[in-house]
Amino acid sequence: MVSATLHDRRILVAEDEYMIADSFCAELEDAGAIVVGPVASVQDTMKLICTTDGLDGAILDVNLRGAMSFPAADLLVARGMPFVFTTGCPTTAIPGRFAHIPRCEKPVSTTRVVRALSRVLQS
Repeated sequence: MVSATLHDRRILVAEDEYMIADSFCAELEDAGAIVVGPVASVQDTMKLICTTDGLDGAILDVNLRGAMSFPAADLLVARGMPFVFTTGCPTTAIPGRFAHIPRCEKPVSTTRVVRALSRVLQS
């Protein structure tokens, strides 16, 4: 169940399109999550990963304001933090080291992304 999995979980939202970020935040909050962000740049994403205690997971857009978010993804992997990618990029644009990370292709429903994150948190 999505709500039970996300209840009181601190979830970072890294998305540079305002309407999409707002939808993610609303859906997460409806599921009982505590939203951290949203942030729209790789630099801000990395800063929150490093300075926010108790993050439980993240939704990470592959392209944040024209910069690939792979340094932030590497940091999440290094910290053992579950996350999902959202992307409009072709699969070949994502390095092989992230093959195990769930990816939601844009355009995608907010509900589908939140469900994917919930599944990752259950693993």
